[in-house]
Amino acid sequence: MTNSTIIKSGLLMFIFTLICVFLVSLVEKTTKEKIELNEQQLLIDRLNQITSNYDNSILADRYYKDVKLHGIEQTIAIFPAKRKGEIVAYLVEHTYPNGYNGNIRLLTGIDREGKLLGVRVTSHRETPGLGDKVETRKSDWIKGFNGLSLDNPEKSKWRVKRDGGNFDQFTGATITPRAIVTAAYQILEYFDKYEVK
Repeated sequence: MTNSTIIKSGLLMFIFTLICVFLVSLVEKTTKEKIELNEQQLLIDRLNQITSNYDNSILADRYYKDVKLHGIEQTIAIFPAKRKGEIVAYLVEHTYPNGYNGNIRLLTGIDREGKLLGVRVTSHRETPGLGDKVETRKSDWIKGFNGLSLDNPEKSKWRVKRDGGNFDQFTGATITPRAIVTAAYQILEYFDKYEVK
């Protein structure tokens, strides 16, 4: 092999590498934008499952707070739903850390009177076929929170039935419903204390 052959091979390899890097970065950029767009649309769909009675750009009005909630320091995202410039509800993304298999990410809607508009699980690692019944596509269980507040039911009844409360648990999976019930009550307490006026 001569020097010129080695140089040509090296140059071709370098050009090929540059083309590959360019193509990979191009695919990554277009894919990333598509993923972000899909995630935003999914978020809007979830927000609208809880309340669609707003006329503001709810994503643009989102703000973040660093808080201690559910026993951990976390950053929550708050989406104020407004009508004619006035806040009619808050939708909040928060994390409850004590699911059966770790963190449960929730989206909870609370109106100005402190009533739950709805609770939705946005991500979890609960056991398929047991704890995943907190998803609306698996069951309507989570829709039972709609209209509840700090005093409806009374505090002692904000538990699963197995613990003497009002909320059903799932056969073979008590920890997950217990986590959702606790998270819903605690977010109501937080908003009653700091947000709802």
